[in-house]
Amino acid sequence: MSDLEERTFIAIKPDGVQRGLIGEVIKRFEQKGFKLVGMKMLQASQELLHNHYADLSTKGFFPSLIAYMSSGPVVAMVWEGKGVVKTGRVMLGATNPADSAPGTIRGDYCIHVGKNVIHGSDSVESAEQEISLWFQPSELVSYKSCAFNWLYE
Repeated sequence: MSDLEERTFIAIKPDGVQRGLIGEVIKRFEQKGFKLVGMKMLQASQELLHNHYADLSTKGFFPSLIAYMSSGPVVAMVWEGKGVVKTGRVMLGATNPADSAPGTIRGDYCIHVGKNVIHGSDSVESAEQEISLWFQPSELVSYKSCAFNWLYE
């Protein structure tokens, strides 16, 4: 995959869905110039969440994290573009909303680290792993077959 085709996994968490922030998140990524290549709303299973957050399974907050993430629907998305992983993390803001700058998603929309609206992959490797957990390859679109040129290509 070329640098222009880098992909990241972004999930709007149950509190973000409940608060009606889906459109705002999509708008920010689209306005930045990234391409949405996959999206679905689902109630995440315990198994999926345990796999997704396996690296946090020894932390004391793990049970409450799983309970929170399974408390309502999430919107899982795959975004594509040059530097999308790093830029996406900057757009999200710090994990702890108190440390998030105004203008970031968390800086603008949340105040509690336990309900911080959104998840984003922290590396290209974790993005690939997370995407494969949440999406089948057939659920992702490719813009390569489109008959028009993209702005940032």
